[in-house]
Amino acid sequence: MDKTCLNTINFYINQSIKQKYPHKFSLATFAIPLLLTSNMAVGQQPDKNQPEDKNKDIEVVLVEGKYIVNDKLDTATGLGLTLQETPQSVSIITDQQIIDLGLGSLTDVVNSAAGVSSRAFDSSRNSFSSRGFDIDNYQIDGIPVNWSGGSSAGETQTDTALYERVEIVRGATGLLTGAGQPSASINLVRKHADSAVFDGYASVSASRWNTYHAEVDLSNALNESGSIRGRTVMVYEDGDSYVDYAGNKKSVLYGVVDADITEQTLLSVGASYQDNDPTASQWGGLPIFFSDGSRTDWDRSKTVGANWTSWATKHKTYFVNLKHQFNDHWAARFNYNRTQSSSDMKLLYLYGLPDRETGMGMGASPARYDNKRVQDDFGVRLTGQYALLGREHELVLGITHSKQDFDYYNYTHSEAADVGNFFEWDGSYAEPSWDNRAPFQKESTKQTGYYLATRLWLTDDFKVIAGSRIADWERVDHLTDDSYGNNGVVVPYFGALYDLTENYTLYASYTEIFQPQDAKDAKGSYLDPLTGINYEAGVKSQFFDDALHLTVTLFRTEQENYAVEDTDFIPTDEQLIAYRAAKGVTSKGFELEMVGDITDNWKISANYTQFDASEQNGDGESNAVNTRFPNKLFRLFTTYHWQGLTVGGGVNWEGESYTDVTNEGTGMNERVTQGAYALVNLMARYDINSNLSAQLNIDNLLDKTYYSQIGFYTQLAYAEPRNVTLSLKYKF
Repeated sequence: MDKTCLNTINFYINQSIKQKYPHKFSLATFAIPLLLTSNMAVGQQPDKNQPEDKNKDIEVVLVEGKYIVNDKLDTATGLGLTLQETPQSVSIITDQQIIDLGLGSLTDVVNSAAGVSSRAFDSSRNSFSSRGFDIDNYQIDGIPVNWSGGSSAGETQTDTALYERVEIVRGATGLLTGAGQPSASINLVRKHADSAVFDGYASVSASRWNTYHAEVDLSNALNESGSIRGRTVMVYEDGDSYVDYAGNKKSVLYGVVDADITEQTLLSVGASYQDNDPTASQWGGLPIFFSDGSRTDWDRSKTVGANWTSWATKHKTYFVNLKHQFNDHWAARFNYNRTQSSSDMKLLYLYGLPDRETGMGMGASPARYDNKRVQDDFGVRLTGQYALLGREHELVLGITHSKQDFDYYNYTHSEAADVGNFFEWDGSYAEPSWDNRAPFQKESTKQTGYYLATRLWLTDDFKVIAGSRIADWERVDHLTDDSYGNNGVVVPYFGALYDLTENYTLYASYTEIFQPQDAKDAKGSYLDPLTGINYEAGVKSQFFDDALHLTVTLFRTEQENYAVEDTDFIPTDEQLIAYRAAKGVTSKGFELEMVGDITDNWKISANYTQFDASEQNGDGESNAVNTRFPNKLFRLFTTYHWQGLTVGGGVNWEGESYTDVTNEGTGMNERVTQGAYALVNLMARYDINSNLSAQLNIDNLLDKTYYSQIGFYTQLAYAEPRNVTLSLKYKF
């Protein structure tokens, strides 16, 4: 690339940053011109002077053009195992899958991944589920982070441009994540500056509803030797929505510097920033029933948002990673993340049932909140090999610590106006005046964990993994001075693998996780933590020189110490209600997954999940739980590349889901059902030349009408209709 072109890119990038962020985020502002000018100084040298990659002794996972990762990963055990060597269900959405399917957010990833699904709370918040349990365990680069869907700061809309891949471990993951539910853990793996020569891409795209997207990802050496490298990512998106009056502006900045301090030591320092600025945000959904008890049937564009409603979020992260290889057998790593998330919410909740003829009868409840979450996460890990009984074995031991401060405020407001005829709702509802900002919630949460695990090679073919975590967890309510938690909770981990052949491995595992409970027994003592236990067994196989993976999994998950009301308790002045421990939810099912390359040009990702999750009621009968999520899932996507043309397609099928609600029009209980449905998605990409490509994505090709949520506060929301995206990408 010539100097004139680089200067032009530099100018326009800086202009866009200055217009959007005149005083903010100096990292990206300085990193981009630094990368470009470094290319002039270093990248233009003759081939013999090209910087040598000093990072060859540090393990770097690159996933370009593949649907699988064959490298050793730490996601489940911390031991650095391949997918074939891990005795749990692990699925990975690679960078290539993100590109092919056009996955722009974490929610998009979940909707395309094996064994997990999502449902919307409203237009700004989403919840994820796996095997009948809500997902509340998240990691960034393997370090646990605490995200909350109900008071979201936009985490579920995190942009995928920041990440190399997304790893999902299903089942109980307490060994590395600490407290949570036995559902799954989602690990976001950041992009790093792996290239010592100028590299990257710029892309633009246009979609339905006037949505335009621009993205730049640049890497380069920052010194002549290439021992210091930088990478920066910028995203800007602006568009309307299929929902009336709604829209969103999104800005993302990311920068990272990777430096080889020595041939054995790699230091990474970086930061990211994401700003979501939506308009006409919805809080809740559309009414399910008319006042006479009959079902509604709204247009998909119908909204309960107003022109002034918004759930604006900002999400900042700062991180430092240090990896050191002591010798051929032992290595250590240190991770620190600081997350600052905030939300500014001006909302309107519409309640009640409209009259079928007049549209009258609904009420309005405006609200304004703002919150801020600051979280510091540390992790130290030592991995290595040791000799025992004439064999080499692996060991990992580590410590993680996190502290989160969460402040939530609300406002009083002037009297709410009448809704009027909801059939004529046009978003022009008057915004009230806001006063008297006051604390609504103020709490802090601390979690510390000490873990150890080892893989024992009992024979060449038979391996056993054993480990444990000792965890402390505490939450303090600073408005009431109440606190609860648990100390010294032991979380065991056991796994076994047997290699039938080079291609087939049998595995079984027993894993646990715990969840502290804010519930007291009849003696006034807090109940022991809710324990999630996961039993899993299956077979993993790989073919075509590890290019194609097949996995068959059977699982059973049980909860113990589930808090239920103690009906024999007599209330006192000090305690009005008491709980006792009981058996909780039991989930059992199976998963099938095939992912990888059938040939050099043919890629595929296909999976099927089925389970039943239920709990015992007071009569000893089983009731299905978490039914707003489907218990049957099928995902398929495949691509074929031929002479510069890549074509692909697939289907996302979800089984029936439902919610039991009270029909306020009749006073009767009713079941609101989302029937099974399939979404067909297509893509095509053409390489115009070695640098420039064009891609077309069509989502929901058949324009299927379905719900993104049902029954949340007896309301519903419609999912996105058919969408078409055309993009151009230039690789430097």
